[in-house]
Amino acid sequence: MATQAEFEHPRKAFGWAARDTSGVLSPFNFSRRETRENDVAFKVLYCGVCHSDIHMLKNEWGFSLYPLVPGHEIIGIVTEVGSKVNKFKVGDKVGVGCMVGSCRKNTCRNCNDALENYCPQMILTYGVKDTDGTITYGGYSDLMVADENFVVRIPQGFPLDAAAPLLCAGITVYSPLRYYGLDKPGLHVGVVGLGGLGHMAVKFAKAFGVKVTVISTSPEKKDEAIQLLGADHFLISRDHDQMQAATGSFDGIIDTVSAFHPLLPLISLLKCHGKLVMVGAPEKPLELPVFPLIMGRKTVAGSTIGGMKETQEMIDFAAKHNVKPEIEVIPIDYINTALERLLKADVKYRFVIDIGNTLKPST
Repeated sequence: MATQAEFEHPRKAFGWAARDTSGVLSPFNFSRRETRENDVAFKVLYCGVCHSDIHMLKNEWGFSLYPLVPGHEIIGIVTEVGSKVNKFKVGDKVGVGCMVGSCRKNTCRNCNDALENYCPQMILTYGVKDTDGTITYGGYSDLMVADENFVVRIPQGFPLDAAAPLLCAGITVYSPLRYYGLDKPGLHVGVVGLGGLGHMAVKFAKAFGVKVTVISTSPEKKDEAIQLLGADHFLISRDHDQMQAATGSFDGIIDTVSAFHPLLPLISLLKCHGKLVMVGAPEKPLELPVFPLIMGRKTVAGSTIGGMKETQEMIDFAAKHNVKPEIEVIPIDYINTALERLLKADVKYRFVIDIGNTLKPST
């Protein structure tokens, strides 16, 4: 049966969507807007699967709109450009990450500072209202249309499937490493959690030349952390003796965990003036002990993705230094199983959907 989504815009599109908070995905016919003068249209080839897709599918953050087509790690090849587009041409390899719009007004300090991700009117790639009142649809679909200012160029020769997770997982850890000055050779940086975000934090931190320790509750992850991802050390957060021995030894910690967990043990690991940066998004509030912050002039901070200039910088850096995520490429019809596995942390370390070869309209 036809839906309103099929006729909102002139251009037919096909993807997989959830219709309600069950989060179960199934084939979905909808539509995309025509290519405006500043737009880039592209055929989607790959789309990464992010843990926030699960939060959005189940409306755990409280603002999801349905039908919901997830996906904000989107890679493809340009098929059409608007008349005023000057950054891209047909045939270019491009990507769209977590946002497709912001106010871009001269009066917006964040937009003027290339921090569109912090603009109060930032538009998410999927599951929210666009400027025309229609719902934005993400990359679990066959085509995308986006303003050129929210499209990035994929460097020549960089694997397209591996590029996808950089558009969320990559920039989410790259940006705080840069902003909080944790990118200087010789510093000691901890990474909490070894999932999609965590493994990218290890790889970027090592590329910056810092000493990296993975902090995990899972002893069985030690070999992969050190041998596969290149971490220098591995710290079991449930081992009191190990944690005690590491007290006051970290310049900064990137915390990627999206489940409830105590912060005090992590704060204790920081040197004076150290920084604990939260990039995971737990559903429930965490307890923040203030006294140890005061006594060491320590900082607990947050960070989310990056602006478009920094996102392009990150991808170019990744290509130059051969920073690539560890991925498992899947067909679109495996997506519901993949999401179940993701909830169990049963992936090394990021699912990427092969949209180009496996997304076929139902007959």
